[in-house]
Amino acid sequence: MDTEPDKPSRKKPFFPVNKELRHYLRTHGREVVLPVSYNDLVNIAYSVPLLDKQGRDTLWEKASYDMRDWELLRENLINTYAILKTEGDYTFTKHLDVACIDYCTFGNSNPFRVRIVNRFNDNYDHYYIKREDASRIYGLELEHILSPNRITFLTGNGTLVEEHIPGLPGDVYVNNHLDLPETNRIRLAKEFVKFNERCFVRLLGDMRSYNFVVNVTPDIEDYQYRIRAIDFDQQSYEGRKSLYLPQFFKENRPLVDLTLKHLNPDSIAQYQAEERTLIAYRVAAERYRIMDLLNIMGRDNISTPEKRAQLKEQLAEHFDNPSFLRCRTMGELVKEALRHTLRSHLARIKKNLGKMPG
Repeated sequence: MDTEPDKPSRKKPFFPVNKELRHYLRTHGREVVLPVSYNDLVNIAYSVPLLDKQGRDTLWEKASYDMRDWELLRENLINTYAILKTEGDYTFTKHLDVACIDYCTFGNSNPFRVRIVNRFNDNYDHYYIKREDASRIYGLELEHILSPNRITFLTGNGTLVEEHIPGLPGDVYVNNHLDLPETNRIRLAKEFVKFNERCFVRLLGDMRSYNFVVNVTPDIEDYQYRIRAIDFDQQSYEGRKSLYLPQFFKENRPLVDLTLKHLNPDSIAQYQAEERTLIAYRVAAERYRIMDLLNIMGRDNISTPEKRAQLKEQLAEHFDNPSFLRCRTMGELVKEALRHTLRSHLARIKKNLGKMPG
């Protein structure tokens, strides 16, 4: 697991949602009539930078709005939360309020983060409002189907609404928790290998440490770890193969070093095979939905011709498979990558199912 100095593009263009993808989103309950849109939030009256506990700039700003617009905006944000969490049951909204709205000045999507608070007990939750982008939607949907994590998101009015994904940001975890005595380094290294494999199999790029979170779960005698992607802007957009492998980002170097220290090559290969098997089971369970999505994605344009040409050549060389050279879109490359890496696992699943009593 060597590293190399590769970086994703600074700015990725937004790709429109075509009719086929829109129909898919409606079919699977993602497309709804939203009470609020991204454009409703851009008219900020003023904002102040948000600092962390050490006084450092977080690249988020606390947004404030004209009071003449606030009451309607507040109501619509609460109703949006109800649609996201309770499928539009407004019964529980009477005790909810909007605590704050933060705006991110960094990255591609420039999201708004909305904090919803329960006035009775001060418990709070977050969700995000972003501009609609087809490549991001493909990334979210692939994560929902192929990863161990379910994701709730909604589209409508040119807007993307995403639930908050809890966890410690990867960079915070590496800096503050990696060296703690209670950290189970072997289990964490195993999870990093599996996360690395999940990203590469479905071509999710730019998984630098601040684009994923670490969940730590107490187990019978120790801790279990789950690394979850939280940014899907770079779903099969870049041309360099290394940008789809988290092991190659310098921000993740401490996790790479941890893996090389605690796992031997046979163990790494075992955990990679375990993750591909789990993905294959999910593909088998959701075969119609995943094929529908990949067929739509295969006819869509979510990158540039130059990046597509570069990636298909690098994948063909990496897998020693000329089939990648015939792919015409990034979506077809994702389908071919899944087909190539999961073929043997899917065959075994099919064989084992055939042995089950009817």
